[in-house]
Amino acid sequence: MMSAIQDYSILITDDDAASRETLREIFAPQGYRTFLAESGEEAIDIVRDNHVHIALLDMHLPRLSGLETLAIFRQMRGALPAILISGDCDDSLMRRALSEHAFTVLAKPISRHVIVHVVHKALQKFYN
Repeated sequence: MMSAIQDYSILITDDDAASRETLREIFAPQGYRTFLAESGEEAIDIVRDNHVHIALLDMHLPRLSGLETLAIFRQMRGALPAILISGDCDDSLMRRALSEHAFTVLAKPISRHVIVHVVHKALQKFYN
């Protein structure tokens, strides 16, 4: 049985402020505690200092990519469900993401329905 959504926190990492805010506007009203990061480094600091249940990571960030950031999350705390978001999904990216144990990769633009569904599925898989 999944906990109430209010019990979950979500890290949204994207170097585009509008993308971060759009995702926050989807999840915060549903009761998720949201953390916003504009870089991989900022995301790493948030994961180090807070209990994050799931991470949404844009693939293309200024210094560390979403994939590199995910690899560092793994070293820090093992399993953290992460969804990579990319404007250019291809087989190579999918293989690399799965090798870093990403939950999935979603192509931009993402529909509200899809992102909510995938986050819910990831939380069920990891926390049930």
